[in-house]
Amino acid sequence: MATAAPPTAPAATAPPQAQPRISPSCPEETAAILRAAAAHDAPLLKKLLDEPGKASVQDPETRETPLHAAVRAAAGTAADDTATMDLARKTLTELFWSGAIWNDVDDKDETPGCVALREGLDDLYAMCRDAGVRAEMLFGLMDGYEALSSGDSEMEQEEAVEVVDLDIENGEEAPELVDVDALKAAVVADAPTEKHTVESEAYLASKLTYNAGALVDDAGNGVMMAWETDIMRRSVDALLPELPAGKRILNVGFGMGIIDSMFAETKPSRHHIIEAHPAVIQHAKTAPDSKFGAAWEESGPEPGAFKMHQGRWQDVCRELLEAGEVYDAIYFDTFGEDYSQLRMFFTEFIPGLLDSEGRFGFFNGLGADRRICYDVYINVSEMHLAEAGLDVDWTDVPVDMDRMAEAGKGEWEGVKRRYWTLDNYRLPVCTFLG
Repeated sequence: MATAAPPTAPAATAPPQAQPRISPSCPEETAAILRAAAAHDAPLLKKLLDEPGKASVQDPETRETPLHAAVRAAAGTAADDTATMDLARKTLTELFWSGAIWNDVDDKDETPGCVALREGLDDLYAMCRDAGVRAEMLFGLMDGYEALSSGDSEMEQEEAVEVVDLDIENGEEAPELVDVDALKAAVVADAPTEKHTVESEAYLASKLTYNAGALVDDAGNGVMMAWETDIMRRSVDALLPELPAGKRILNVGFGMGIIDSMFAETKPSRHHIIEAHPAVIQHAKTAPDSKFGAAWEESGPEPGAFKMHQGRWQDVCRELLEAGEVYDAIYFDTFGEDYSQLRMFFTEFIPGLLDSEGRFGFFNGLGADRRICYDVYINVSEMHLAEAGLDVDWTDVPVDMDRMAEAGKGEWEGVKRRYWTLDNYRLPVCTFLG
């Protein structure tokens, strides 16, 4: 009697989840990469991604990228299906290693991280977030090094591979060697980094309009809005626990005067405000309902104790340092500037202006039109704060979105861009390490 052959192990197959969104007009080379990503076939992807840029190809109609396809294919995975999630993680690792752009958007205005968040894929969301953090940190490093490079040496002509050691918690391990050229392509230098979307010079030359609920520039950008009042209240309470009198306070960016009104109620011994826009200064000094005109400045316990400084904070802060001013609480909320200016402020000025036991806070609107961007900038700012010798504690503050859910309606009526879309604000309070 013939002996039965042992059963053959089934061939490995790709997980049967959602297919990639490939349109009829998609080039076959792009389609092949998208299919491999959706099948979580990391070895095949490694072969297909043989040239820079291929990890971020997009379908011409759906704008699907390999990252979108890989994340989407994991949707609906059972909690105990560790094999599928392991394949998905390996696929994302291969894509990020090859320079995939972490925040490309598809035709539904979703990044891969947005898809992961919507589908409840926490591990994949964390990988997208951490890739964004690495890319932004690397961009900051390379931006700083470019001025030092002459571009003439043989070493500079060779392919750049640099060791990057970033300690990113709760995510996948970063590869020790990073392809700098590939990752530099993955950095988003023009991503919105707060409610601020205009250049500082353009903002300072713009005409401003005050109404009951907002301060708006002539392009329709919301400079400051009344919905931020609760955040300001909580910021004051966190910077000045129990609201003691007699503290020394510096606020950078007056706007509608919301937080300065709250600071003034604590009866500080010193209250300095820095404001650059001439129209805001004029409004603060002459508006009938303003609390910060000449009478306020004259009411200080000594000359110069209560003062609104007109000018760019970059200039005024140097004058304050030279004058030996020190503060117990400092708040920063400017308009028309990007994240690099916030970083400059806490790196170059906070060490000299903040008392050793003082507290520093800022309006944390970095990337707040999209959760993945918000989380990336929180992590980036936390790392940079640590580099500056500052520890940061975050407090979650619920944001009532009832009147803020739709652009052009409710709180956003008359405002061009809805710069806040999240139901949770993370309030930072910074103190010196040690």
